[in-house]
Amino acid sequence: MTRNPNPVLEALPKPPLAGELMSGADIILRVLSEQGVDTVFGYSGGAILPTYDAVFRFNEMHAENPERQINLVVPANEQAAGFMAAGYARASGKVGVFMVTSGPGATNAVTPIADCNGDSIPVVLICGQVPRAMIGSDAFQEAPVFNIMSACAKQVFLVTDPAKLEQTLRTAFEVARTGRPGPVVVDVPKDIQNWTGTYHGQGTLEFRGYSDRPRKVAKGALLEDGKRSEFFDLLARSKRPLLYAGGGIITAGATVELRQFAERYGIPVVTTLMGLGAISLKHELGLGMLGMHGTACANYAVEDCDFLIAVGARFDDRVAGGRPDSFAPGAKHVAHIDIDEAEINKVKRAHWTHVGDAKDALLSLMKHDPATQASSGWLDHIKELKRVYGMNYDRNSPLIQPQLVVEKLSEITGGRAIVSTGVGQHQMWAAQFFDFVEPRSFLTSGSMGTMGFGLPAAIGAQLARPNALVIDIDGDGSIRMNIGDLETATTYGVPVKVLLLNNLGDGMIRQWQRLFYEGRLCVSDKSLHRKDFVMAARADGFEFAYRVEAMSELEDKLKAFVEFDGPAFLEVMVDQDADVFPMVGPGQGYANMITGPFIPSRSERESGEEGAERQAAADMF
Repeated sequence: MTRNPNPVLEALPKPPLAGELMSGADIILRVLSEQGVDTVFGYSGGAILPTYDAVFRFNEMHAENPERQINLVVPANEQAAGFMAAGYARASGKVGVFMVTSGPGATNAVTPIADCNGDSIPVVLICGQVPRAMIGSDAFQEAPVFNIMSACAKQVFLVTDPAKLEQTLRTAFEVARTGRPGPVVVDVPKDIQNWTGTYHGQGTLEFRGYSDRPRKVAKGALLEDGKRSEFFDLLARSKRPLLYAGGGIITAGATVELRQFAERYGIPVVTTLMGLGAISLKHELGLGMLGMHGTACANYAVEDCDFLIAVGARFDDRVAGGRPDSFAPGAKHVAHIDIDEAEINKVKRAHWTHVGDAKDALLSLMKHDPATQASSGWLDHIKELKRVYGMNYDRNSPLIQPQLVVEKLSEITGGRAIVSTGVGQHQMWAAQFFDFVEPRSFLTSGSMGTMGFGLPAAIGAQLARPNALVIDIDGDGSIRMNIGDLETATTYGVPVKVLLLNNLGDGMIRQWQRLFYEGRLCVSDKSLHRKDFVMAARADGFEFAYRVEAMSELEDKLKAFVEFDGPAFLEVMVDQDADVFPMVGPGQGYANMITGPFIPSRSERESGEEGAERQAAADMF
C-alpha cells in the first residue's frame, strides 16, 4: 500500500470555504481539491451535468491561481476515461479520478473498475445517478450501479443522505489508497448534486470493519524478534533462496528496500508482470519476469530454488499455472509477505507468513543481522542460467522482428521511459525485452488482460508526469479498441508516443490457434482489413505519423520518433509469424516450458510445438 497519506495533501492549505452553503456538486469539487486532485477524466451526460458545471465554476473561481484549478480531460468514451485515471494512478502513485453519467456511462466504466480491482490500482469513480425518487423505476439512463459495481470494486457507495455526501467522498479516497489499494465507486443521484448544504471541510464515514484492518496492519509493521528469527532460521537452512516480487513492491514504494535486502543476503530476484521495474535484468541478482511468458532463466530458477520468498505477490495462475503443487516443486519452505490477509495461503501454502506493508516488512527483517548469505554455488548457478538461457529471437531474419523493435527502443531510451501496453503478444515482448530500470515505468493490464488499455493509460500517465517520456507500445488488434483517443492526445497536446507493432492480426490468438487448434485462424487474421493507421493518426492531428516496413530505416525512425516534440505515431510492420517464447502451456509446470527455436531448453525432451499440440486446448488461455 501507499504507507503514508498522500504527500500532496500535506502541502495544500486548509479548505478556505468550510462553513459555507453550497450545492452538492460544489461540495464534490471542494473535496476533490482538498484531496490533491489536479486532473479529472470523464464524459458528461444528464445525470452528472451539475457536477461538470461545478468544475467550470471551480476553475473560474481560481482563474488567478491556475495551480488550484482542476484539469478536465474528455476522452472518446467512458472506458477510456477509466483507463486514463488508471494510467495516472499507476504512473504517479496518487489516486486517479474519473467521472461519468448514469446508465451507459456507468456501465461503460465497469471494465476499468474491474481492471483496477484486479491490479490493485487506486481510483475513485464518481457516477451520476437518476434522482432518488426515480431509482428503481426504470427511469431514462438508470442502471443499478451499486449492484453492478459491488462485484468488481473495492468499495461502492450510493449516496442517499445529502448530509453525508462530503464524508462519503473523503472516505472514498481513504479506502482507495489505504491497505491494498483499489477502485472505489461513489454513485451520486442528481438531486443530491443539486441540493444545497454546508461544506464542513472535514470528516469521514465510520465503518468499523474496514477501519480496523489498516490499524491492524500498522500495529504489526515491526516484526517481533521471534518472528524475524524464524524467518532467518529458514534462510540459514536454505542453500538456494529466491525472492519472488510482485506488484505490491511497486505499490508500497519498496523497490529500494527489495534491492537492499537481496544484496545484503545474496538472494536472486524474479518479478511478476506487475513487479517489473523493481530490479533491472542487468543487475547481477535480477532474473527478470517469471510465469507463463517469463524468461527461461527466471522460470528455471523457480524450479531450482529450495526457499521461495514471496513479497507483494499472489501466486496467480499466470505464475503458478493453475497448479500450485507443481510451482517451485523443490522449495522445502515458502515465506509469504502481503498486505492482504486474504492472499495468505489462498493458492500456495506458506510456512512463514506476515500480513503487512512490504516496505515495513523488509526494513524490519533487515534489523536482524545474522551472518546469512546465499551460497556462492547458488549465485554461480544463477549467473549460468542467465548466460545460457537468456532471451533471444530470430536475429537473422530479413523481416522486422518485434523483439528487435522493443530491444532497440530500450537502448535508445536507456530504459528510462514510462511504457504502457495493450494486451497480447506486444505486451509480452515489451515485458521481456524492455529493460525497466525504475518503478512505475511499466503500465499494463495484468489481471484482466484488457485490450485497448495502452493508449488511454499512456495519456493518463503523461498528464500525471508531464516531464516523462511516455510510450504506448501497442498492437494493431488492441489499439483498435480505443483508437478514438488518438484525437484526445492531440486535442490536449499530450506528447505521448504511440509505437504500433502491426502483425496484421490478433497475434496471441493466432499463436494459440497454431499450437492448440491445428492452425485454424478463426477471427485472428486481419490481413484483409483496410485500416490505415498512419492515415488515421494524421487525421487525428499527429504531425509525426510514419510507417516502417524495411529493416534499414527502423533505427533512424525510432530515434526520430522518441525525440519528436509532441504526440508521435510510428507503425512498424513486423513479422506476422513471430511468436512469444518462452511459453508454459496450459496446465503445465515450468519443467515443460516451451522455449521455442531460439532459446535453449535444458530438458532432454524439448516441449516443442508437437508436444504442445497434444495439450488440452481450453484449460487456460
